[in-house]
Amino acid sequence: MATKRTPWRLGLTGGIGSGKSTVGDMLVSMGATLIDADQIARDVTGPRGAAMEAIRSAFGDAYVDASGAMDRARMRELAFSTPEARIRLENIIHPLVTLQSGLQAQQAGVSGSPLIVHDIPLLAESGRWARQLDAVVVVDCSTQTQMERVIRRNGLTQEAVLGIIASQATRRARRAVADIVIANEASCTLDELQAQVAQTAMLFGL
Repeated sequence: MATKRTPWRLGLTGGIGSGKSTVGDMLVSMGATLIDADQIARDVTGPRGAAMEAIRSAFGDAYVDASGAMDRARMRELAFSTPEARIRLENIIHPLVTLQSGLQAQQAGVSGSPLIVHDIPLLAESGRWARQLDAVVVVDCSTQTQMERVIRRNGLTQEAVLGIIASQATRRARRAVADIVIANEASCTLDELQAQVAQTAMLFGL
């Protein structure tokens, strides 16, 4: 990679069950700072979260649970079945996630972190990240491997997992935005995955 002043900004993405979170944890263990867009989204839709007033206004009390958080199961069902509702929800949550991600990245830069990893599940679906990142890492595996992992991990039905996979960017679309692809098929051991991650980390000064 070309020399550059730190911190590097790396986008990390992959479909459900790809092992993206494992790769993120490995990068953190090597000295990177991880900014998790999913965790930020959970925070802003949690009890008294920054998105909750707008969610209540847009979708009604039925989509807010007793704790004051977004009712995730009910909202997931609505978002999967109604594209307009999903877009409305994204328009509420995404600006808040972007704002918090920026603040966390600024803090990491001030603290001297050499590499900031943005864990962004919907990176391939969004065009707004390209100018903010130095490179994109995609954790890649087959649909069959994704399905087997998620069924084993979450206990979902095959139909439910295939529905989630269908709602995400295709494998081809993710690979198309990748600067680096980390292969994590079912046959890949943790040691082999660690070696790929270490090789990637070296490119960014870790």
